[in-house]
Amino acid sequence: MRGHGRQHGLGYLIAFGATGVGLLLRRFLSTDVFGIEAPLYLFLFVVAASAWLGGLKAGLLATTLSTLVEMYFVLAQDGWSTAEPLSRLRIILVLFSGVAISWFTELVHRSRDRAEQQRESLRITLDSIGDAVITTDAEGRVVSLNPVAVTLTGWTQDEAVGRPLDEIFHVINERTRQPIENPVKKALAEGRIVGLANHTVLIAKDGTEHPIDDSAAPIRDAAGGIRGVVLIFRDITERKRLYQQLQEADRRKDEFLATLAHELRNPLAPIRNALQILRWAGDDKKAVEQALTVMERQLQQMVRLIDDLMDVGRIIRNKLRLRLEQVDLVTVLRNAVDISRPLIEAAGHELTVTLPAGPIYVEGDATRLTQIFSNLLNNAAKYTEPGGHIWLTVELEDKHVVIRVKDNGLGISAEHLPHIFEMFSQVERSLEHSQGGLGIGLTLAKHLTEMHGGTIEAHSEGQGKGSEFIVRLPKTSSLPALQPPFAAPAESRAATGRSKVLIVDDDEDTVTSMSMMLRILGHDTYSARDGLEAVEAANSYRPDIVLLDIGLPKLSGYEVARRIRQQPWGKEMTLVALTGWGQEEDKRRAREAGFDYHLIKPVEPTALEKLLQDLHSSSA
Repeated sequence: MRGHGRQHGLGYLIAFGATGVGLLLRRFLSTDVFGIEAPLYLFLFVVAASAWLGGLKAGLLATTLSTLVEMYFVLAQDGWSTAEPLSRLRIILVLFSGVAISWFTELVHRSRDRAEQQRESLRITLDSIGDAVITTDAEGRVVSLNPVAVTLTGWTQDEAVGRPLDEIFHVINERTRQPIENPVKKALAEGRIVGLANHTVLIAKDGTEHPIDDSAAPIRDAAGGIRGVVLIFRDITERKRLYQQLQEADRRKDEFLATLAHELRNPLAPIRNALQILRWAGDDKKAVEQALTVMERQLQQMVRLIDDLMDVGRIIRNKLRLRLEQVDLVTVLRNAVDISRPLIEAAGHELTVTLPAGPIYVEGDATRLTQIFSNLLNNAAKYTEPGGHIWLTVELEDKHVVIRVKDNGLGISAEHLPHIFEMFSQVERSLEHSQGGLGIGLTLAKHLTEMHGGTIEAHSEGQGKGSEFIVRLPKTSSLPALQPPFAAPAESRAATGRSKVLIVDDDEDTVTSMSMMLRILGHDTYSARDGLEAVEAANSYRPDIVLLDIGLPKLSGYEVARRIRQQPWGKEMTLVALTGWGQEEDKRRAREAGFDYHLIKPVEPTALEKLLQDLHSSSA
């Protein structure tokens, strides 16, 4: 079967039928037309009808039958040898004319088939395109719409065809709400591709609005004349949403970096002032003690900021690991209160704590749980007017423990409440209410709570009406305590024994200050500034303990540790990684390289003192 639906069997029947009808008419017609007998025209018509309706083979069959019929009449009258030349010419004319008509008709059919196939292919292509496509004629009237265009405009193909494009494609400026010139008119007038300006909105038939971008291009014929225009446009709602999200993320990133710079500078000012006080104080022990207290407090603030950033990085990379054990939540909350108390008291807040009399056990990481609730208490203290009130309460449910941290502070607007736990999110507040922070404390609290199998919610009736954070943690059966991972021992002070200590760091101030501190504690110290020098110093100095940085010139701290461990004299040395690299992966690599301990800069002096004392005691 051909594309246009003709069938060979039907074509043969048509050829036989048409020839039969022609035969009957042949017997009764003998009138000449333009000097040629009418039967000749009759048979040519028979061939044309057969070829048109039945195809090439039907036309050739009709030609053959018509030629035989004509030969029959000629032979019946005169015989071929005695027939007049005109009669013979008529037979030949029927044969060749029939073949020519059949071939011509076939070519017409094939041309129509190709055109139909091209139209169908174009229709399928346009229907498959993800963009909307509208074509118009040279007068700007709609010729076709693909399904996407139907969806966006709200006009069906039947409704739109023949209408001026302005009726179907109604566009306005998103900001001014004024109509925009139809790009098709410009494409027709100027004969070039024309695009819409930004912020264009398409108004559909039902009034629905779609932000779009588009272009219109003239359709030219073989001679270069403009036959119409093709308009291609697309809905950019999702693209705009993603762009706005990127803009918001970029804005929050810039705000975070500015806040980070501000928060890191804040402790530096009092530290610098305290250093100057130490230079000027002379024998004023009280001034020296106050300066040292300020420096220690501000240094701890910087450490907390950096620790929070490190925790965020671990959470993003899914590297944060909990040290699960049976934990008394009441003890955790008391520790959190102790951590936040200086900030609360500095602001003159009243803190009301309501805790059960006995312990409440949950499965968790005591350090991380303390971090959750100290972050919530700090948040309440920061964003409550001086002299405010903060409540910390614990309630027991069937399977959960519910902890509430409530304040009568600045509150959270309904607009910001859904985003309060997002990274680097800070509710906008005036400068006089600003208390600093990186905007990651609540994010950490949320992730840490969820890692413990709990939930956290934020509630506020609006700005100026305070806020409440509710944490729910599951009550679980007790588990045996897990051994702590690779880390330093707990802090405490003790009498210090004398040890030989090699300090390896490429930062001169770090080496100098560490050496001074250890000498004050009674230890002998030696220093090295790069990896190769460290290996040589360990060989010649044979220290009891090596405090070794990881990021060193020439050889990394890991490679230094491996080389020391390979030597007979290095197998009993105590190697301590003293570095700013504090991820779990860093600790694993340190352990594999041969380190005994892993301390994160800036190390707490009392923790280092305790470690050295324990090592001296064990060796003794």
